[in-house]
Amino acid sequence: MPYLYWAPGPQAHPVPKDARTTHSSGQSFEQLRQECLQRGTLFEDADFPASNSSLFYSERPQVPFVWKRPGEIVKNPEFILGGATRTDICQGELGDCWLLAAIASLTLNQKALARVIPQDQSFGPGYAGIFHFQFWQHSEWLDVVIDDRLPTFRDRLVFLHSADHNEFWSPLLEKAYAKLNGSYEALKGGSAIEAMEDFTGGVAETFQMKEAPENFYKILEKALKRGSLLGCFIDTGSAAESEARTPFGLIKGHAYSVTGIDQVNFRGQRIELVRVRNPWGQVEWNGSWSDSSPEWRSVGAAEQKRLCHTALDDGEFWMAFKDFKAHFDKVEICNLTPDALEEDAVYKWEVTVHQGSWVRGSTAGGCRNFLDTFWTNPQIKLSLTEKDEGQEECSFLVALMQKDRRKLKRFGANVLTIGYAIYECPDKDEHLNKDFFRYHASRARSKTFINLREVSDRFKLPPGEYILIPSTFEPHQEADFCLRIFSEKKAITWDMDGNVDIDLPEPPKPTPPDQETEEEQRFRALFEQVAGEDMEVTAEELEHVLNAVLQKKKDIKFKKLSLISCKNIISLMDTSGNGKLEFDEFKVFWDKLKQWINLFLRFDADKSGTISTYELRTALKATGFQLSSHLLQLIVLRYADEELQMDFDDFLNCLVRLENASRVFQALSTKNKEFIHLTINEFIYLTMNI
Repeated sequence: MPYLYWAPGPQAHPVPKDARTTHSSGQSFEQLRQECLQRGTLFEDADFPASNSSLFYSERPQVPFVWKRPGEIVKNPEFILGGATRTDICQGELGDCWLLAAIASLTLNQKALARVIPQDQSFGPGYAGIFHFQFWQHSEWLDVVIDDRLPTFRDRLVFLHSADHNEFWSPLLEKAYAKLNGSYEALKGGSAIEAMEDFTGGVAETFQMKEAPENFYKILEKALKRGSLLGCFIDTGSAAESEARTPFGLIKGHAYSVTGIDQVNFRGQRIELVRVRNPWGQVEWNGSWSDSSPEWRSVGAAEQKRLCHTALDDGEFWMAFKDFKAHFDKVEICNLTPDALEEDAVYKWEVTVHQGSWVRGSTAGGCRNFLDTFWTNPQIKLSLTEKDEGQEECSFLVALMQKDRRKLKRFGANVLTIGYAIYECPDKDEHLNKDFFRYHASRARSKTFINLREVSDRFKLPPGEYILIPSTFEPHQEADFCLRIFSEKKAITWDMDGNVDIDLPEPPKPTPPDQETEEEQRFRALFEQVAGEDMEVTAEELEHVLNAVLQKKKDIKFKKLSLISCKNIISLMDTSGNGKLEFDEFKVFWDKLKQWINLFLRFDADKSGTISTYELRTALKATGFQLSSHLLQLIVLRYADEELQMDFDDFLNCLVRLENASRVFQALSTKNKEFIHLTINEFIYLTMNI
């Protein structure tokens, strides 16, 4: 179930500063360390205990793991020995080669590495069994604290380890990332680009080798020079092919790092080479330019030294660029900034971030194939005002990320199939309805809907206003998402659902008795019959008459109205404050009730006696309420049934509460404008939550 929260609208892309503390104690790494040093104890992390719950959620260890601190495994543990390098990463018994490939790439960028692995920790002075690492998550940096107890078997680390058994930064980093995602098991299977983004806050792009541009070698070269993180892999046709070895020594479905690119003189020609690393720390390419291939005999010793060529089976190897393109299927590039790789100039991109949710029944509309619900998805307005230098169009990049799916794996949540579409915006500032999408085609869209954590694409469109609609492929699927929009020039974005527009008509003034029509006189007689001698309707009397009237409506699905509901109605209509309805108050409510019944019947498209929650936005707008997505989500959660339908008494209760909240807000803000600092959006949200 997505977490419903108020997003503060578009946010600036964060510049890494102090990361947010995440430990349940509320204490920072330094506070926790000092506390342990004062007590003379080693830190034990209750948030991620040394137990099976931190290892697996769907299985038990096949062998008895023993959690040990580095000092219990070796005599002289070191945090980092001779610098953190790609050779420090050797895969263990966990299927997280994608993570290891990303870590190997991270070691090539010292600035990014120092951000992820703070330098204020070691096994020397100040050691207290506590370490911390920093990761980017959905537009903010988090500081993840761990203790240094690691799972072992027969005094050897079970998972990630360094080639030097005295070095421990890499297994501790893996543990912190496992904690971030809920368990070690949650790290099984993935794409290197996911961790690359979490290490940098960068933006990912995927290149299919078959569709790679002609200047792809230059793109890779430029990306590595700029500190971008690069990964590559070979597709598999079936699960049986996963980790199958090709005749050339490459592993299918396996994540590799691209760690270098260079050229070498070979028999009078310049040969383009690419250096690749297998996170296993062994098993290498055996074709041309592999470690022991004859091509190296024609290369001088100085050139071999410059290229760091060795014949060790350490998992790293060179290969000709043409072979690289022929044998690998995809390359993933995580740019620390979305600088256009196809251009020579480096641009400073403008970035805005939108946080949102797809909630079943209100904002989980699915893709354009599902027209009846597609329009209910969140809608982000994008205003492109400045053309690129010397161009007639505006460049921008859209990255849509679904949040926390890896962490939710233990609850059966899979990565959803996601994407987005971009439409030219009509000249109005409101949530676009179904008819708009019935008659208008998109101007651009993501290349595909795919079950990856993030989908990103570059676009060029003329200046103008556009509506961007992020969605899952299937409707009714729930997730939180983070949408980032990068543009070369300043672009203005805002959430079309971020504001509440309340337009409630003033109640009509009562007609003097001597001017009443025949119909009004009959209604007065009805009121006198219901009210009795005191000429006022109590909650009990209102309950009786409303149930009697509504039960006669055969075209409305109706549960008996409760006394509480009737008290809420009286609270809305009672202007005298005596807890009862006088004739004029009762008449105003009765007119409202007739309007609400007619409105309900109008939106009961299938004549089922209920209305779909996806029609609720339009139905409420017809009553004067143009609500934000967050309010709609809350209303659906509170009032809809399991089939996303709402019957009339829930519809009635919803309207009564909305009107009550809006009238209270209007009264408070009119009485004392400085007294209330909430928007009407926030005020109604709070009162609906009570």
